[in-house]
Amino acid sequence: MTSAPAPRSLDQLLDALARQPFRARFHLRGRDRATAGLKGPATLRWHAYDLVAKRLAPAEPYKDGKQTPYRGHPVFVAQHATATCCRGCLQRWHGIPKGRTLTRDEHVYVVDVICHWIAREMARGAFSGQDPCRADPDHEIS
Repeated sequence: MTSAPAPRSLDQLLDALARQPFRARFHLRGRDRATAGLKGPATLRWHAYDLVAKRLAPAEPYKDGKQTPYRGHPVFVAQHATATCCRGCLQRWHGIPKGRTLTRDEHVYVVDVICHWIAREMARGAFSGQDPCRADPDHEIS
């Protein structure tokens, strides 16, 4: 990986990943969604960069394949949704080989993928489907 793909390429990648039953289960909900909203994109990018550096970038990460929790931080959820959770998934989905430290460009690419997924999730809003208040024009907010 020498440069990050264009946003359209990231969208195509994320769309393909979302068609995988395991990956499709992951969405920002509850506390993870609230954290993403409160911290904002710049802080989340720093968190992603740091978490990837510690848990994914080494040639042989500690507990590889089990190092990424399923929740507890928006970046963790994003890593599972984007197949950036372990070196095996990085190799399979992103073509980044195991057994060597991530290059700076690869590290930045992984962070870009994670942050792009989080941005898409936050843009989708809190409802999965149509807002019932908007579906019924006679609905009054009590």
